[in-house]
Amino acid sequence: MTPAIIIAEKNKIDFNVHQYKHDKKAASYGLEAAEKLNVDPLQVFKTLVVEADKQLVVAVLPVTEQLNLKAVAAALKAKKAQMADKNDVLRSSGYVLGGVSPLGQKKLLTTLIDSTAQCHDTIYVSAGKRGLEIQLAADDLARLLSAKFVALT
Repeated sequence: MTPAIIIAEKNKIDFNVHQYKHDKKAASYGLEAAEKLNVDPLQVFKTLVVEADKQLVVAVLPVTEQLNLKAVAAALKAKKAQMADKNDVLRSSGYVLGGVSPLGQKKLLTTLIDSTAQCHDTIYVSAGKRGLEIQLAADDLARLLSAKFVALT
């Protein structure tokens, strides 16, 4: 049971948890999840932590895409955005890289979800461990995180 799953249960949203055997040699955690769960990779979203004007922010986007840092900065009206230091990510989220969930982080950060998430009935995000995904409606995820949908790629 991870903090992400506990948050979903506590808020009584519809969700499913999917587990698979994580391969430590996998080049991409997200693409590995899509393959092993046999789901469309466009439905599997990664969670990245970004620093924008010295504030940590969460960006949730399809595993098939690259984050556009300028889009993040623009969405936040920040001067600049860059990937956060991995130690800051661990300290802020409580999760290890490759298992960072947007749900159940130690500190609730401003969260942006790529607008393509709204094209799917459900999306998959990390449930807080490598090899563990939570499937839920993008609108539920946004509501739980007070997140907004924006173009991030």
